[in-house]
Amino acid sequence: MARYSHERKEAVLSKLLPPYNLTVAELARQEGISEPTLYNWRNQAKSEGRPVPGRKAKSEQWSAEAKLATVIETAAFSEAELSEYCREKGLYPDQVQRWKAESLQGFQRSAEQEKALRQQARSDRQEIKQLQRELRHKEKALAETAALLVLRKKLNALWDNDSNEGE
Repeated sequence: MARYSHERKEAVLSKLLPPYNLTVAELARQEGISEPTLYNWRNQAKSEGRPVPGRKAKSEQWSAEAKLATVIETAAFSEAELSEYCREKGLYPDQVQRWKAESLQGFQRSAEQEKALRQQARSDRQEIKQLQRELRHKEKALAETAALLVLRKKLNALWDNDSNEGE
């Protein structure tokens, strides 16, 4: 089993990205590395959060994880560095900026959703308290009604006994 250096892996993986955009099968033939090894390297790079293409060659079809990894990787870049990075990866700077804006919108939505969930939880707790109060009130009313029915039956039983004795 052959061992490859980290630099060699990086060089090979970079050929999957623009401007080369080679498929795994083409790259395997070119480099003499098995396809399962290349797929394994690509999956490892994905799990580390690096932008690598999946099954989709166009950058707009990249997964959300790959786009976010690109945004994170380029966050501290100057315009010149961003342009150089985009040329290497076959991207446009406005794509990266749009991905950044989309990710920020997602975070804002998530904050709004948290706020809505907190408000929903608060209203749920209030509704639960109100329903518990109503339940206690109805339980008391039911117990009182049951007691009155028992008393009425006893009273009717006593009157029936009295009327039977008087005859």
